[in-house]
Amino acid sequence: MQRITAPDGARIVLHSRGSGPDLVVVHGGGVTIHEYRRLAARLADRFTVHLYNRRGRADAAPRREPYTVEQEVDDLGAVLAHTGARRAIGHSYGAFVVLRAALRLPLDRIAVYDAPLHLAGHGLPTGFIDPAQEAVRDGNTARALAIVGAAVNPQSAASRLPLGVRTAICRAFLRTEVGRTMGGLVGMTLAESRQIQEYDGPVEEYAAITAETLLISGARAAPYFTEVNTRLAAVIPRARTLRVPGSPHNGIAVAPPALITPVTTFFTTPTRAG
Repeated sequence: MQRITAPDGARIVLHSRGSGPDLVVVHGGGVTIHEYRRLAARLADRFTVHLYNRRGRADAAPRREPYTVEQEVDDLGAVLAHTGARRAIGHSYGAFVVLRAALRLPLDRIAVYDAPLHLAGHGLPTGFIDPAQEAVRDGNTARALAIVGAAVNPQSAASRLPLGVRTAICRAFLRTEVGRTMGGLVGMTLAESRQIQEYDGPVEEYAAITAETLLISGARAAPYFTEVNTRLAAVIPRARTLRVPGSPHNGIAVAPPALITPVTTFFTTPTRAG
C-alpha cells in the first residue's frame, strides 16, 4: 500500500499486487476496489495491478464539490505518473473515466467494460436520475437502488417487476455487505450519472483517442453497452470490440476466463503500427 498525492493535494491510497507491466484498474460506481479482488488476482501473474478507491470511499479522500469527472481524470493521472503505467482498464463509470482520461493523459492501451456513455441520445438512459435523487432526498435508499438498478439492467426479469416489489427486494439487499456499500454510495452514483448526462454529445468526440482500445461488453448486460461500443469502435482509430458470452454487468468482477484471456492478450500484444 502506497500513499500518493493528487493534483489538489488530496491523498490517494494505492493497492498493488503482482509483477510485470503496470496496469491500473478504475472501479465502477456504487462499489469499492474490494469487488475487484478476483480480477486483480487473475491478472497479477502477468501484470503489476494497481487499484485505488475513488474519492468518498474507504481509505480515499472526500470528493470535491462541485463534482466533475475531470477530478477523476486528475486522480488517475497522478496514479499513472507515480507508477509509470500507460495501461488502464475501467468498469462502468470507471470505464467512462478511462475514456475521458484517454483524451488527455499519456495512455498507450485501454480496456473498458460496459462503458455507460450517453452519445447524442444513444446509450445509458438518464431519465432515472431525478426520481432516484428524489428517493435519496426522502431517505428511501431501497427505492433509489431499485430505480438505478432497473436503468442499468433493463434486460433483467427483476427490472420488469413493479417498483414496490423491486424496492422490497432492494430493502433485503441492503442487509448484505455489498448492498450496504451500494446503499451508502447511491448518492455518489447519481452524481456520477449526472456527469454522464452532462457529457452527452456526438460519438466523434472520442475519435481523438489514440490509445489501442478494447471495448468490452457483457452478453448478459444491457444491450445499450454493446451499442455504445459499436459506435465508439467506428470512430476510435485503434479500437476493437469484445462481447463476453454469458457475462453480466458485473462480469468483470467475476473475471471469467472468457474475459481474462483476451484482456491479457490485448495488454501484452505489441502495439500495432499506424
